Amino acid sequence: MQAQAKSYPPLWLSGLVWGLGALFYLMGFYQRVAPAVITQELMSQFSLTAAALGNLSAYYFYAYVAMQLPTGVLADHWGPRRLLCAGALVAGVGSLLFGLAPSLVWAELGRLLIGGAVAVAWVALLKLASHWFSPRRFATITGMGLLVGIIGAVSAGVPLRLLVDAFGWRPVMVASGALILAIALAVWVFIRDDPSQRGWRSHAPEQAVNGPAIGVLAGVRQIWRYPNTWLLFFASGGLVGPILTFAGLWGVPYLRLRYGLGSAEAASICSLLMIGWAAGSPLLGSLSDRLGRRKPLFLGGAGVVVLGWGLMLYAPGLPLAVFVGAGIITGLATGGMIITFAWGKESVPANLGGTVSGAVNMGVMLGPTLLQPLVGWLLDRHWAGQMAGGARVYDLHAYQVSFLPMVGWALLAVVLVALARESRCHQLA
Repeated sequence: MQAQAKSYPPLWLSGLVWGLGALFYLMGFYQRVAPAVITQELMSQFSLTAAALGNLSAYYFYAYVAMQLPTGVLADHWGPRRLLCAGALVAGVGSLLFGLAPSLVWAELGRLLIGGAVAVAWVALLKLASHWFSPRRFATITGMGLLVGIIGAVSAGVPLRLLVDAFGWRPVMVASGALILAIALAVWVFIRDDPSQRGWRSHAPEQAVNGPAIGVLAGVRQIWRYPNTWLLFFASGGLVGPILTFAGLWGVPYLRLRYGLGSAEAASICSLLMIGWAAGSPLLGSLSDRLGRRKPLFLGGAGVVVLGWGLMLYAPGLPLAVFVGAGIITGLATGGMIITFAWGKESVPANLGGTVSGAVNMGVMLGPTLLQPLVGWLLDRHWAGQMAGGARVYDLHAYQVSFLPMVGWALLAVVLVALARESRCHQLA
């Protein structure tokens, strides 16, 4: 079918197919950071400590990380259409369960289902991009995908806070689940894995479409033979971990304490960090494609991230306006992590693109998976005994000590990226 196709699919069709996958990814990102806005409600509803709240939020990440390698393998063997549809169905059910949870155990199960289900969205989105768009646009389209996802995160900021204030957190979560189930239906109706299934020519390399079949375990073993896979795996978590740990969970209570802000104001600042990340991803991805280089932008971004978090969290007497400005710049620099996916794909054989995307995305999400509960555990270790509204209150010193692992991992990312091999936007293997 591919050989008979005379032209590539029109851009509007590629955009429709890819856009439906991106919509599911948006909802997954929304669910990822929603607990940051409802920390007080969750701590009061389920009588949670900081460590328990961090663990509840991290159930999403536990399942998300665990599903990345299986998702990458399934994307190569089953195709993105079936993955996206099944993922949306399970995520919808998990959202309903979380919103209706009568106890902490059911809430944790809901978060676990959501995290494991939306884990398929990003890798499937990358797979669709590699088949429906030119390889020269891959980093750019990948950046646009993250932009869409972060729009979901921003919608889980002030808009979610306003909805929760108006209707309560449970009805909002239930409505979110119903919307995800509707997305599952649209995915099944409109998405196809490759343009050849619609009579168009595929953008994917011949090896990726009709390449030699590689066993599941063999493919997983093979990608780890390339040093870039390891280096990018751990480096990406050092950029994403801090921003999702701060803006995705602990930033709102920290800003309320340090600057005396209300919940909506603090959520707005966290959203600005995410907006910076959203803007930086397509910008740096596109610039990387234009320059034909991966390493310089990623390395420079990692360096700015280290400096930014160090300034925001540890500079004494930092004015709020400076904090916000530094946060936006740090968010922009965090966008350099989007290069991970193009760089990783270019570092292994083309027919293992889905498998390496899943592996690298596992590293991306390893950051918040480990850092969110670790920060909560450290906060409890430095708790001075204060309570307010049935929830623990932590002082500024406790936050500063607890945020140290975030800065440390970002610094490690600089070292790891410096050791990675440049691909110059071409397939190395």
